[in-house]
Amino acid sequence: MGRISSAFDLVLSYPQWQGSGRFENLRRGALAAADCCEEYAPLVRVPDAGEGEASGGINRFTAIREQFASAKRILEEKRPRRLLTIGGDCACDIAVIDYLHRHYPQLLVIWVDAHLDANVAATSPSGSFHGMPVSAIMGQPPAKLRAQLTSPLAPSQFRYMSAHVGDEGEWVFQRENHLSWLETDEPLVGPVHIHFDLDALNPSEFPHVAYPDGKLSTEEGLCLVRRVAESGLLVGLTITEFSPADQAGAEHGCRFIRQLCEAAGA
Repeated sequence: MGRISSAFDLVLSYPQWQGSGRFENLRRGALAAADCCEEYAPLVRVPDAGEGEASGGINRFTAIREQFASAKRILEEKRPRRLLTIGGDCACDIAVIDYLHRHYPQLLVIWVDAHLDANVAATSPSGSFHGMPVSAIMGQPPAKLRAQLTSPLAPSQFRYMSAHVGDEGEWVFQRENHLSWLETDEPLVGPVHIHFDLDALNPSEFPHVAYPDGKLSTEEGLCLVRRVAESGLLVGLTITEFSPADQAGAEHGCRFIRQLCEAAGA
C-alpha cells in the first residue's frame, strides 16, 4: 500500500461518559479536549443521550446505543479517510474502529491502555461498557449492537501496548484469542489506528484520569504516535478517558493532548 498522509480530515467529538464506572469528570475532559483539538480539522459532535437505562447487564446501555447510532450516522455522512476522535470513555472507539476497518480491511489497531478492556457483559464485574470494547471490535459485542457492527477485527490485526490490568474474564479472552503486545522493533503494517487511553500514562506525569494504573511515560506515548505517523500509515487516533478534576487540570492535560495530535502530524 502507498503512503497515507497522517493529516486528519475530521475531528469527532464523542464525549461518552455513560460507559465509565467513574464518570464524574469525564465529560469535562472530553469537551475540553475537543475544544483544544478543533483546530486540527473540521469538528463534529456526537450528541449526549443523557443518563440512559441498564440493558443486557450493561449500565446506561440505552444511552450508549443511541450515541453509537449517532456516531455511525456522522461517519457515514462525512466519510473521513483520516480521523481524530476525542472521547469520552474507551467504548467510543467501537464505532470508529468498525468504520475504519470497513474502509481499510488490513487495519492494524494499537490499543494503548493500562487495562485489557476485554470483558463481555457476562464476565464484567462492574457492568461498565468501557471495559468491553476489545471484545466488541473482535466480534463479541452486546446482542443489541451486533447487527450494526459489520467488520469484526481479527486478533492478528490487534496489538496491546502497556496493558497490564485485567479481570479474569479479560485474561481468558486474551489467551483464547492470542492477543499480543506490540514489540519495540516490530515492523509496522497498516493502515494503523491508535487507541490512546490516557490512563496508560504514569500518573506522576499525567494525573488527570479516573483509573491511575498506568506505567507508560508521556515520551513513550508520543514516540509511538510519532513513529506511526512518520511511517505514513496512520489513519486514526482516538484519545480517551481524560478526567480532569477542575479547569486547571483540563488546561494542563490539554497541553499533552495537543502534543499527541502534533506527533500525529495534525
